[in-house]
Amino acid sequence: MTIMTIMTIQERSTNGEGWTVAEAKAKFSEVLDRAQSEGPQTITRNGRTTAVVVAAEEWERKTKRKGNLAEFFAGSPLRGSRVRIKRLSTRLRKAAL
Repeated sequence: MTIMTIMTIQERSTNGEGWTVAEAKAKFSEVLDRAQSEGPQTITRNGRTTAVVVAAEEWERKTKRKGNLAEFFAGSPLRGSRVRIKRLSTRLRKAAL
C-alpha cells in the first residue's frame, strides 16, 4: 500500500465518508477501534452504504427495552381523554385457514 492510499483511507474514515468493503476488510481492527472511540463507522459497497459498525455498548444502549406495553399505554397522552372507539355492528367475516 502506498502512502497516498493510506492517507486516502484515513481522510475518508475521519471525514465521515466511511470505509469501502475492501478497506474495512484490510483494516477491520481499526474499524472496530474507531467505532468504540469515535462512533459509528459506515461501510460502503459501490458507493452505497451497506453496513454500520457500532460499539457493543452503544448497540446495547440503543436496543435496550424501555418498559413494557402496560407502561406504554399508562403513559399515553390519550389516557383520560375519553376517546370512544365505535365498534362495527356487522358480523365478523369467516377466514379460511
